[in-house]
Amino acid sequence: MMISSIDLRGGRAVQLEQGRELKIDAGDPFPIAEGFAPLGEIAVIDLDAALGTGNNEPIIRELVRRHRCRVGGGIRSAEAALRWLDAGAERVILGTAATPEVLSRLPRGRTIAALDGRAGKVVVDGWRRETGAAVIDRMRALRDFVGGFLVTFVEREGMMGGLDLAQAEPLREAAGDARVTVAGGIVDAAEIASLDRMGMDAQLGMALYTGRLDPADAIAALLTSDRPDGLWPTIVADQAGVALGLAYSNIDSLRAAVRERRGVYHSRRRGLWRKGETSGARQTLIRVEADCDRDALRFTVRQEGPFCHLGTRTCFGDDAGLRRLARTLAVPASERDPASYTTRLLRDPTLLAAKIREEAAELTTAPDREGVVHEAADVLFFTLVRLAAAGVPLDEVERELDRRSLKVSRRPGDAKPPTESPA
Repeated sequence: MMISSIDLRGGRAVQLEQGRELKIDAGDPFPIAEGFAPLGEIAVIDLDAALGTGNNEPIIRELVRRHRCRVGGGIRSAEAALRWLDAGAERVILGTAATPEVLSRLPRGRTIAALDGRAGKVVVDGWRRETGAAVIDRMRALRDFVGGFLVTFVEREGMMGGLDLAQAEPLREAAGDARVTVAGGIVDAAEIASLDRMGMDAQLGMALYTGRLDPADAIAALLTSDRPDGLWPTIVADQAGVALGLAYSNIDSLRAAVRERRGVYHSRRRGLWRKGETSGARQTLIRVEADCDRDALRFTVRQEGPFCHLGTRTCFGDDAGLRRLARTLAVPASERDPASYTTRLLRDPTLLAAKIREEAAELTTAPDREGVVHEAADVLFFTLVRLAAAGVPLDEVERELDRRSLKVSRRPGDAKPPTESPA
């Protein structure tokens, strides 16, 4: 697996050689994150916080809100790590603060210990001071406290000289059951594939920013195919994970999909196929994932209109439930029945607010299972109408719930004092 990296200095995405010399100022980090997002987690590193010269906290908080990020740089206490986890970071990366005392206060599966090594020895203080401790020994000492390691080969970092696989290989055993991510010098897809076969991930920066490596090639390098034509079966799913249908990909379609952030596939009849180019049923690519056997892909997309050529939402027929209702409610005003109750609710926010309060109260007092089902359906209906009125898609609410599930610190959750309902 590949982890793309955004290093922040002075609010800008940068790439440094050997951690010191500025080689690339890539500017605004948000468009860069949009491009990296389909590839998986993004490692966001606050160089200013790491060096004690400031911080980029507001930018990182917004990146964490929008994307799946692991956050590092200047995290020197359990309290600081918990703040990032509560903000929605998938994982936190700790350097010199990665001690058993600090790590034992954090959820193991969401902590990564960063070990910077030169010639196999740990270096600290911006890679200026050698500790004499072996990277392998530090990994063995910390592996019961962390879910992962980020090991950087300092002598290769930013140099675009390639990875020493023989140097990387012993890391896997030393990590125990913790996942190892390797950084420093990785420049081609074959190195990423070799690490993947060893059960390790690759973190890349310079190779992506310079265009030396096409990210789609990094994904393709992990894949195999048992088909005579070499195509990769590609499950196309919506944001809720509902399968819309089956397509096929090859290296050209995968490159186009990642570059354009669209649903682009290989059609055995038409060649390169951009979904929706003629029908209007376009797709925005949200995420690309290889399956566990590395012989199939899943494209998570935002689908406009029906996926199937028969006019249904999926190739297996129309779907149902909350998403179908949410799409029905979100139709343009010009397409709504002016005499419908939904149209009345959308035009009368006071009535809608009253109905939400009314149905929520009835749900709390429902006497039996059937009543709970009935009243919950009412609450959900009026809630979805409120979302439609505000132009908020259901998947945005789901992302907020996912983000909240990452919180570690918990509030008491006591009820607020009752307030008088508006007349």
